[in-house]
Amino acid sequence: MPGAELRGVTLDCADPQKLAGFYGALTGMRELFSTDEFVALTGDSGCDLGFQRVDGYRAPQWPGQDMPQQFHLDFRADDLDAMEELALELGAAKPDHQPGDGRWRVLLDPAGHPFCLTSS
Repeated sequence: MPGAELRGVTLDCADPQKLAGFYGALTGMRELFSTDEFVALTGDSGCDLGFQRVDGYRAPQWPGQDMPQQFHLDFRADDLDAMEELALELGAAKPDHQPGDGRWRVLLDPAGHPFCLTSS
């Protein structure tokens, strides 16, 4: 039976270079490709992250669904406190709503996409 392997995920945003800079600093991924309209980051995971410019981009809302999040990214971190601090220094925001009883942390990237940090 044929199978498909996930090669990458692309996020819509208003400023691909800015969002790629945030995720590059957060994850250590490096730039693979860049234009004014699209930036791709790559690393050792085998799954690249892309960022594409969308005119009229509107950020998802967390936890509300007036503008649905549609999906979110999860990142494993050995030290949740240190990774959260780094993400906030890089421009992430921490919403008040934090489900999961401390097992993970929900943050918002500079374009408003929710993402989670987890230790497992």
